[in-house]
Amino acid sequence: MVQATPFLLVLFLALGAHGASVKKCSLIGRWVNDLGSNMTITTVNANGVFAGSYHTAVTATMNEIRLSPLQGALQRTNQKGQPTFGFTVNWSFSDSITVFTGQCFVDDDGKEILKTMWLLRSRVESIKNDWKATRVGINVFTRMQ
Repeated sequence: MVQATPFLLVLFLALGAHGASVKKCSLIGRWVNDLGSNMTITTVNANGVFAGSYHTAVTATMNEIRLSPLQGALQRTNQKGQPTFGFTVNWSFSDSITVFTGQCFVDDDGKEILKTMWLLRSRVESIKNDWKATRVGINVFTRMQ
């Protein structure tokens, strides 16, 4: 058993070092999605609350697209480094708001990816038109270089 101890120690250290080198996702930075929209997350505080801006590449309005603020929260209890999050974009150029929910992943190549689903709520003139007020979709964001 004494001769096996150094082998087990080396094996344990090698496995531990591999686990320690796992890259964790960070939301802070600039992101682009599959439609060409850009998002910048500037701060994440100790409670997981974050803020930033969103510049969409697509719109259903005829209004000029403008940079819009976003606010969100990150699930801080996830110790695996691939946290869940949610954020709201208050569109500066239309009577609508979008909420996103998703998770930050690190793929096998170490690349960070945000997989999200969103609900966009547009203002309608009356409750009769409520049926067309909410849209749903998905977006995949990658970090901008």
